[in-house]
Amino acid sequence: MDAEERLLAAMERLIRLQQEISSAILSECGVPDITGKQIEYLKVIDEQGDVTFTRLAEITRNSKPTVTEMINRFVGMECVYRERSSCDGRVLFIRLTEKGRRIARVEEASLALLVSRLEGSLDSDDLDRLFRIIRNIR
Repeated sequence: MDAEERLLAAMERLIRLQQEISSAILSECGVPDITGKQIEYLKVIDEQGDVTFTRLAEITRNSKPTVTEMINRFVGMECVYRERSSCDGRVLFIRLTEKGRRIARVEEASLALLVSRLEGSLDSDDLDRLFRIIRNIR
């Protein structure tokens, strides 16, 4: 096996490990079959903070009925809830539950757990070598 094949195999292993960790987190949340697109919508809600149905439709480039259907699905999954604006009772904000926030941040959480696995698997010399190698990647 040449260097390129070995590097490809190593990268595939790291990616597979992260995906396994992500799948485990999503299973713990009770949503093992959630789609990548649904996770992306939850990320948008997480990033926006105070987001309305109209604003979410604009950001995701979907119709308001599509967004409403998606939010209804998320409410059923216990990932989001609706909250009326204290300033204008006609305005509804979409808020993440703790479960929704955990799902929205699954990539970061899985990367953190992967790093923990690396730290637990490598001695300090190997970690230093890995830092130097990664720092040199352009």
